[in-house]
Formats: sequence, structure tokens, C-alpha cells
Amino acid sequence: MLRQEGQRRAAGNTQAFLARHAPFNKMAPAALQLFAEKAHIAFYPAGSLIVGPDSGNVRFFYLIESGKVQARQAGEVTVTEYSILSLGAGESFPIGAVTAGRPSTNIYTAVEDTFCYHLPAEDYLRLMASSPEFNLFCTQYIASLLDQSRRQLQAQFAQKASEQQTLNSPLAGIGARNPAAVQPQTPLRQALESMSQLGIGSMVVTDAELKPVGIFTRSDLLDRVVLAGLSLDAPISEAMSATPFMLDEHATAYDAMLAMATHGIRHVLVTDHLGRLSGVVSERDLFALQRVGLRQIRQAIESAPDVAALKASAADVRQLSFNMLAQGIGAEQLTQFISALNDALTRRVIQLNLERHDFAGIDWAWLAFGSEGRDEQTFSTDQDNGIVYLVPDGGDQEALKQRFLAFALDTNKDLDQVGFPLCKGNIMASNPQWCLTLDEWRAQFSKWIRTPEPVALLNATIFFDFRPLHGKSELADSMRRHLLSQASATPVFLQAMARNALEVGPPLGKIRDFVTDLEADHPGKIDLKKYGSRIFVDVARIYALAAGVHGTNTIQRLRLSAQKMNIRGEEINAVLDGLNFIQLLRLQHQYLEGEPGRQGDNLIDPEKLNELDRRILKESFRQARKIQSRLKLDYQVNN
Repeated sequence: MLRQEGQRRAAGNTQAFLARHAPFNKMAPAALQLFAEKAHIAFYPAGSLIVGPDSGNVRFFYLIESGKVQARQAGEVTVTEYSILSLGAGESFPIGAVTAGRPSTNIYTAVEDTFCYHLPAEDYLRLMASSPEFNLFCTQYIASLLDQSRRQLQAQFAQKASEQQTLNSPLAGIGARNPAAVQPQTPLRQALESMSQLGIGSMVVTDAELKPVGIFTRSDLLDRVVLAGLSLDAPISEAMSATPFMLDEHATAYDAMLAMATHGIRHVLVTDHLGRLSGVVSERDLFALQRVGLRQIRQAIESAPDVAALKASAADVRQLSFNMLAQGIGAEQLTQFISALNDALTRRVIQLNLERHDFAGIDWAWLAFGSEGRDEQTFSTDQDNGIVYLVPDGGDQEALKQRFLAFALDTNKDLDQVGFPLCKGNIMASNPQWCLTLDEWRAQFSKWIRTPEPVALLNATIFFDFRPLHGKSELADSMRRHLLSQASATPVFLQAMARNALEVGPPLGKIRDFVTDLEADHPGKIDLKKYGSRIFVDVARIYALAAGVHGTNTIQRLRLSAQKMNIRGEEINAVLDGLNFIQLLRLQHQYLEGEPGRQGDNLIDPEKLNELDRRILKESFRQARKIQSRLKLDYQVNN
């Protein structure tokens, strides 16, 4: 009787412990009871081996109750320094080995006196089969934790977030359902009468199978009918906008908002699984989801008469982005959204300055470098830009360059006023070094690749991430083709870039969770850009150059490079989850720490993070270490 009472008490203590740690805090009571009944606790003194490759097939799922455990990859010495991880209370191991019923590839050692729960392998598999939450945790470890972190973030900002539908809502429930539509041969007069009777501002044009082929709006009426003198008896196909933007009804409000911000459109057509029209989502519909409306921001940017008006719009972009952050939008989508609206701000500044600087008849483009060039801007960003141009036949190159420099100086100053600080390294179009002809840019790229000296490698990390924001995009395409052909044909350059990328590693301690003394001026803090996101960015750039990937976005680069290099999907997904969490933490920190007129930084104190975020951050840094390890092996970089 006493023994049974003791077992019940022990099980109760176990369940109380589990309730404090992910994923157990989300699991059903029956699943927790199974764990509590089948698991037993074991003691490991400091310095003792818990499990390793020589232990045979893993017999238990280990969950640390107290103490510290060091995980170290067995095998080659050159890999070891990238494979040490400290685990603490609430963390588990070795998930992959116990799931597959094989020996562990890592050596797990108690760093200090440690107690671990042992759950037999057969009971672990039963728990995976009976608990969806536990199964997700074990098969998609970091993704599962990241989902819980987003939920915490939403709860933290619940009062500030919209109380209505969120941007994660599917389009099937937003906007007009079963909208009015006509066929291409319908006379304009009939379509306009229908629009007037229904009180709508647009008419969708579909084929006989109800698949959209165009859209006709009130702005089309003015531009393509009234001003063009088109007869009202003409078919609507002559006045409609062909190939309208469409999204599947399972896409989210965020997807529609990003499309509107990127393409400058006001309507997105929604289709079912057969491609048939099922709805229309307008800017007004998305405005209902936000306190700061996309339509108002976009219109304000496009019609801004001066820099002062654009500065106000920049503040609205920040507020709208925060609403999305509070609603749980992921870092990849949010940084792309911020970049899309920042692009619109930059283009308007350029347009305003072109009113005073005329380059009619000249082929040229404004280039964005760095994070903007990668579509990865956060709340804290400065300017990185340049100009590429062609000199007309018989033209004076030096005189033209001086004109571009004067234009660029005005534009850089205005961007600074809007909220994009001047680059401290003077990587701006107003610097003669970065206002070059197409041939000069090609020659510059070739020089850096042929002689990969430290300055050249540093420049490569900035200037090889470029895209055009205004002007003739074909010039940037030509630069990209030249860059990829040169880089892929010069393995010594890629190896030099790999060596350079490995000079900074993630701040993981061999005993402590994190190393927080790397920044002398900021003791106790970690620079999430320098020691976090930059690692993923540098690795992605190298693999993209090697694989001939044209895109500049880090996540796209990693995904496309992984396909070409046959990297397993689950492996690259874990890497991307790690990058996304670090970016999410940067965004959250920058918004909360930023002051009016001054953006927040990238410095976080890990001791101030909640337990879940500390745990995910550690795993995210571990993913950075893993992909660095792969880069080290692929390019044979020695210590």
C-alpha cells in the first residue's frame, strides 16, 4: 500500500515537472500519465557518460530533470568544435536515435550532477503514436517549439493586436464570396450597368469555365474607356486588365496583403481547387483586419508630395508590421513585407528626385544591396545602394556620372530623412565607387573574384546581394549572369568565402548555454545579427553562387541550393526554422526596445528570455553550427 502511494506521488511529481516544459505542457492528460507511469529517474554524477555510439541501440528517451548535459558529436576532430551543445532541465535526447532504433551518433556526458528521466524506447514509440503533440515535437523539433513561441508572442501582445480576424485567416472567409462576373464578349455598357446596380467597383471577367481571365475596375473606366474614347458597345475584353493576380482560397490574408504591397494592386482574385473564381479580396477587406490600413499606407506613399509625408508613411509601415508581428506572422513573411513597403518608400523618394534630375533616354537602375537586396529588412536598417548605367553612344561618361552622383546625393539625403539612416561605411549611390557603368560593375566583380583578399571578400558579402528597385532591371540581370558565371568557375574564390564565413561561429558554450562576452562593449549580451542570422546568410550566399541560384533571399537560396545539392528536406527545414526564429527574435527586440526616432538594436540578453525562447535560441544556434559544419567539410576548410 505504501509502495503504491509512493508511486502515485512520484507520478504526480513527474506530471508537475512535465507541465512546465514543452511539448508536455500542450499534451493531453492521458499522454502525460503514460509518461509518468512508464518513466523512471536515474542519477549521473558529473563527468559520467550517459549514452554514446558504443552504448548500442538507444534503449531510452532521456529527459533532463535537473543538471547539465554536454552533447558532443563523435567522429572527426575537424567537426567536433562545431558540434558541442549544452543541454539543461526540460531538454531531451537523443530523439533521432531512439526513434530509428539505432545507436546515438553523439556522446552525451553529465557536466554536473544530473538527474534524467528514462522512458523505455517501446513506451516512447507508443507515446509518439498516441500523442500528436509529442509526435510533432519529435519529428519536427524546432518547428514545434517555434509554433509555441509564436503563440506566446501573440498572448503577450494580445491587447495590442487586432481583435478581429488575423492575417493568418484563409482567404476563403474574407472579402466577397461568389462575386459578380461576366465573360470577355460582354459589352462594356452591360458590365457597367451591373456594377452600378450592385454598387461594386470592379468586375471580374471569366471564361466559360468560370476561370478568371481579367478584371475591370473604375480606374480602367477612366483610362481605357473615357480617355481612350472606347465605345460602350465594345467587349469588356478590350478594356480589362488581363492576367489578374490570383491566389488559392487556402492562401492567407497575409499573402494577399504582400501581393498588393509588392505589385501595387488593389484586388486579388480568389480561386478554388479547380482554378474557378470563388471570391475577390480588396484592400478595404484587408483594412478591416488592421488598425493601420495597407491601402492608406500605399496610397499615401504613392501620392506623397514630399519627404515629410513619406516620413509619416514610414511610421505607419512600422505600426502595420508590428500588428502583423503581434498576430503571429512568421519572420520570413514579415521581413519580405517590410522590404516590399520600404521598396515603395524608396521608389517614391527616387521619383520625387527625378523631377529635378532628368535622365530621359538613358538606361540606368537604382540597386539595393545587403538586407534590402535580400528582401530581409527588419525594423532597424540603414542604406546600402548603388547605381548602374550605360553611356549613350557619343556621350560624355564623366559628365553623366557627375549628374548621377548629384541625383544620388539628393536621394540619399531624402532617404535619411524618411527613416533610412545614411550608411556609416558610405555604401551609397552618391559614393563614386558605387555609381558605375555596367562594364565597370562587371570588372569590379571579376576583380574581387580573381583576387579574394580580405577587402574583396567583405565587399562580396555586401555587393553580391543586389536587386534593382527602379529603372532598367535588365542591367541588374546582366550583372547577375556575369557574377554567377565568374564565381562558379572560380572554386578558390568560393573556398576563400567559406573560410571567411567560418571566422564567426554561433555563441554556444561548451558548459554554459551561451557565450555572452564576445562583444566587449556589451557584456552579457549577444548580437543576433553578427552571431546569428549572418551565419545563415553567408552560407546561403556561397551555396547559391556555387549552384547558380539567381535569387538573393537567404531562405530561397538555401531551399534552391539544397535541391541542387541533394540535402534532405527535413535537414534544410530545421536550418530554416532556426534562421526564422533568430529573425523573429530580432524583430521583436527591435520593436520593443526601439524609441521614437531611433530603431532598436540586435543585442539581446539571453537571461531575460523566457525558458521556451532560450531553448529555441539554443537549437537555432545549433542549426547555424550544423550548416557551418557542412560548409567546412564541403570546402575543406582547415582550422
